[in-house]
Amino acid sequence: MQISNQTNINDFVVLGLVNNPDLNTLLFFVFLIIFLVTVTGNLIILTVVWLERTLHTPMYFFLTNFSFLEVWYTMTIVPKLLVNLLMKNNNISFSGCMTQLFFFVTFGACECYLLLVMAYDRYMAICKPLYYSSVMDTNTCVQLVTSSWIIGILTGLIPVLLISQLQFCESRDINHFFCDIPPLLELSCSDTYDTEISIFVLSLLVLFGCLMLTLVSYLFIVISIMRMDSSKGRSKAFSTCGAHLTVVLIYYGTMIFMYVRPHSNYSSDLKKCVSIFYTVVTPGLNPIIYSLRNKEVKISIRRTCAFRFIPNQNSDEN
Repeated sequence: MQISNQTNINDFVVLGLVNNPDLNTLLFFVFLIIFLVTVTGNLIILTVVWLERTLHTPMYFFLTNFSFLEVWYTMTIVPKLLVNLLMKNNNISFSGCMTQLFFFVTFGACECYLLLVMAYDRYMAICKPLYYSSVMDTNTCVQLVTSSWIIGILTGLIPVLLISQLQFCESRDINHFFCDIPPLLELSCSDTYDTEISIFVLSLLVLFGCLMLTLVSYLFIVISIMRMDSSKGRSKAFSTCGAHLTVVLIYYGTMIFMYVRPHSNYSSDLKKCVSIFYTVVTPGLNPIIYSLRNKEVKISIRRTCAFRFIPNQNSDEN
């Protein structure tokens, strides 16, 4: 009995998005649909690229890794959010909270690094086409992806180690819908100045560093596109780059708003709304913008479906 009481005392309570049962039900179905679209879309990309040999290129190798990452990124936040929208008991243990925080930061950092790798891949393909096949070989692609994951894991460890050393007294109600850095810092009764500055510098290096390098890559890409003779080729390239940049700017804009700043007086509701973009909405847009709008992917999906169903029809006729 004593153990149970101690466990309850050490638990955090995730207050969630809103305190309205009717609105919670509506949000549950909205986020459930987005979640299913996100997971299904990314799994389709993974399956099609795996089965289609014509898509076994560096560009689609990075896209499959990105899709794999997006599945786990959304799994870290959304299932717990869906449960909290329907249940009154929103407790989460200290270790569970730190685990969620670790995976959230790790996958978020990996997304930044992979977006940078994908921008570099497009830069080499469009701006340095003669060197592309020799530079972006299999070993290089594997090394870039592996490095993204390793650095992402190290990035995720730092805030968890810092926050886990803080003291949490009296109220343990997290005014958010998951264990995020800002609400945990606000909840702590320790002196969080050094921790805030450390996380601020880390966020600045990761987010601004990756964003600037990504934008520089796209700047060179745009310059190369402008030099193309074919107006159709320019239109197609601009369409692709514009869609990619939209996702990049939405993701980085919301992340920078949340993390690349010292203590802020922004309301908790505003922070929750911003967090919805990079935890729920953006992962749902990525498979559509990055791949499902891609002509080669759509052709491959149709070809894969035809390959699966046409032989069965022929066998039935025989």
